Amino acid sequence: MKSLQDILEKKNITSNTRNKYEFQAYGNRLAEEFSDLKHRSLYIKLAKTEERSLLEQAREFVVGQRNINTPGKLFMWKLKELKSEKAASLKEENK
Repeated sequence: MKSLQDILEKKNITSNTRNKYEFQAYGNRLAEEFSDLKHRSLYIKLAKTEERSLLEQAREFVVGQRNINTPGKLFMWKLKELKSEKAASLKEENK
């Protein structure tokens, strides 16, 4: 029977030190998906502070678009729109 270390070495799976926490992994995944590694820390901060459902909705919007030059910019715009819609709906409910 093979040890776990042998299996991981065979599959070439290594520990990624950048993904110590779940929100870091999600932020890194967003940065890689949008090819925007320059702003990796921004995506990590958003993953830590913003609601995951809003981030996912904005991500799905960007992924569904075709021929976009700056997916990071489109993601931030959509996230802002979703946050303002949510704030408006909460304001309506509190009346």
